[in-house]
Amino acid sequence: MPAFRQVGEKQLPNPILCMAWSPNRDLIALANTSGELLLHRLANFQRVWSLLPNENTGKEITSLAWRPDGKVLAFSVGDTKQVVLCDAENAEILHLFPVEYPASCMHWMEVQDDSSTLSSLFESEDESSHFLPKLPSLPKSYSTTSKIFSEEKSDEVTNLLGEVRLNILVVGGPSGFVELYAYGLYKIATLSGISGTCRSLGLSSDLKSLSVITEIRSTEDNPEIHYIQLDTGLLSSCLPELTKMAHKFTHISTLLQYLRLSLTCMCEAWEDILMQMDLRLTKFVQEKNTSTQVQDEFLELLLWGHASPELQALLMNQLTVKGLKMLGQSIDSSYSSIQKLVISHLQSGSEALLYHLSEVKGMALWKQKFQPLGLDPAAIEDAIVAVGSFTLKASELLQVIDKSMKNFKAFFRWLYVAMLRMSEDHVPPELNKKDLAFVADFLSEHFSANEELFDRKGKYFNVERVGQYLKDEDEDLVSPPNMEGNQWVTFVKQSTYLQESPLLFPTSPQKSLHFVKRMMEGSIDLCLQKPAEVIGHSIKQAVCLRLYTVPESSENTPRLFELPSLWNDKKAGMHYVVFCMPEISPSKIYILRRATDPNRSVPKGLVALNLNTPLNSSIDDETPAPASAVSSYSCLDARFYDNETLTVVLRSLEDDENKMRVLAQLHLNSALSWDEEFTWDLTLRLEQQTEGIPVQGLTWRNQSREMDNIKAQFVAVNGIRKVACMLSANLRHIRVFEMDAEEEEEEEECADESQEMSLDQDRLEDTMTNQSDAGEGRDGVVGAEEAQVAGQGSGDILGETAGSDTL
Repeated sequence: MPAFRQVGEKQLPNPILCMAWSPNRDLIALANTSGELLLHRLANFQRVWSLLPNENTGKEITSLAWRPDGKVLAFSVGDTKQVVLCDAENAEILHLFPVEYPASCMHWMEVQDDSSTLSSLFESEDESSHFLPKLPSLPKSYSTTSKIFSEEKSDEVTNLLGEVRLNILVVGGPSGFVELYAYGLYKIATLSGISGTCRSLGLSSDLKSLSVITEIRSTEDNPEIHYIQLDTGLLSSCLPELTKMAHKFTHISTLLQYLRLSLTCMCEAWEDILMQMDLRLTKFVQEKNTSTQVQDEFLELLLWGHASPELQALLMNQLTVKGLKMLGQSIDSSYSSIQKLVISHLQSGSEALLYHLSEVKGMALWKQKFQPLGLDPAAIEDAIVAVGSFTLKASELLQVIDKSMKNFKAFFRWLYVAMLRMSEDHVPPELNKKDLAFVADFLSEHFSANEELFDRKGKYFNVERVGQYLKDEDEDLVSPPNMEGNQWVTFVKQSTYLQESPLLFPTSPQKSLHFVKRMMEGSIDLCLQKPAEVIGHSIKQAVCLRLYTVPESSENTPRLFELPSLWNDKKAGMHYVVFCMPEISPSKIYILRRATDPNRSVPKGLVALNLNTPLNSSIDDETPAPASAVSSYSCLDARFYDNETLTVVLRSLEDDENKMRVLAQLHLNSALSWDEEFTWDLTLRLEQQTEGIPVQGLTWRNQSREMDNIKAQFVAVNGIRKVACMLSANLRHIRVFEMDAEEEEEEEECADESQEMSLDQDRLEDTMTNQSDAGEGRDGVVGAEEAQVAGQGSGDILGETAGSDTL
């Protein structure tokens, strides 16, 4: 009886391009050709959630990678050249960052180091919580661009960092593009010197080396597969310092995102209705026939209560009493919201940013420890100064808001009374003389300067002063603040020492808050990029092995599924590479192993596994089977199940119809012990020197299962959860197994019924694919097929939503 129990099966309307099991949960992520990201659970292969493509993320998912704790799923998008991190619980986008090239593969690993040095390092890591207040969450109504700082996720930094143990996301792409991101957020290395397109990546858990499978294309020959091992010894030797630096810089990157979102909320709080007064006055100046200044028009109305026909038409016909009241309410509400965001979010975020940058500067001054990682005290000091300037600009905006609220309140109250008089309505109590003087000063300050500005630049009136701070433009402010009477500014100008003092942050009175924010981001980016460049240059190629050329028959196979596959044995400190050369030896699987430490040589590093096995044989069989009883198989896909087991999909070479498929577990304990040593000629490809490769036989029939009614081609496994997922050659048919559970008779009958259904689904597949569309229509087809195959009816779809609580 087979030891693999089938627990689910689905026919999907769109071909699957990527699939990856969660490291520690019975969940599998799938990405299809329509740009959909799907999460399914093991039981009945029920769908937990789906993330449809959108303009913010993109439509062409190229690779998947789970964070080692299984709480965050990363996917790369080719059309927008981004890597997106989403919450596995509810599919919310946590973070995204651009990459230079579309990522073709990703690998997310966790550092395995229990040294006391690393443990003691984290004892001081949470000290910032003793000195800094907790950052307030962004308002729900504004945080539409990201869910990082929503109220449900107030502990945003902890949510993204996970546990304090360092984890690194490795991203690879064409033209030798490889980058390393600490915690999936902060770039710690940009690699160079790699040729070809990265097809698979594997960073060892001890950080001593990085394995890369590349595909090098030439105009003359077929693409050639290379195995490259890169020496990442600097990461390993400076692990405590690297962890502390990465943790700190990740905090900084997260705070930058927090400030960006806060500024976005402020821009959303500022409404276009606030520009109505400026637009009306601009049009009034353009259309009025008299040479009278607008300031004089309003002063005449203020002093004598008389308005020219043009001004009266402007106030009564265009602005109107009702419109003035709405404008006043909008200004008061909008300014109050912006003011609260500046005080509670911008200022608190800037203070936290200054704190962390100051700590990084202290780390950089400890040159013995942190200089090898590329921390530059001068660049960090420039970043601190830029953050200080941003903080001063935020304080300047607060003063402008406070003054504008007082100005508009008095101006609108007076204008409201004047308009009521024009319409001969009941007038509230008159303004006192103090208010009249205040309105007169407001008219003199705003209107005279605007008339000069209008005459000089041909622009519009700018009575509203807050919006100019929120515009993402390089131009100077239309109406910068008047600092002539400011005693501190005068004092600093008169002191040469203070002007040159490094203790005072410079100001940019002519620039907007957005402009200063971009300057700050540029300085911090330079500060963050230096370690990535230094660490990247320290990573050197230790070995490059030419394996084989890609046969023309597999040119159309999705590269994410095709061999070679990589595996890291954490206990033994070994890299394993599994591949096949069907054009040379169709019945063999090749396993290459190398030590994670490039300076440690591994004897007997290459072996070939012979898949030809006697029929009905077992491990205990001692009598050799006749040659006629030997069955021949070729390997379609192979993935490491654990350190000692390989899960493979086999195809019978004796099947004329090419339909016979077998799922098998290959136990490698005895197979990885051999006496022969292979001498590798590095000038030749491995496929050109296969004669001397040691060959080991295997018996696997008692750990296999024939696949009926599915043309299986690819497999994804999780040895920790003891599960496997098979994908058909047409990339639409999926079957899921528990690998260490035996089926009972009733379950086998259910499986047979499911297989019969799959035959019917095969006949309808082309029709359903043509009818499936993007968006909700496409989603509905998926749900309908799931219900039909699993026999769940509408309850299956309802169960998907409820099931997400069990993550």
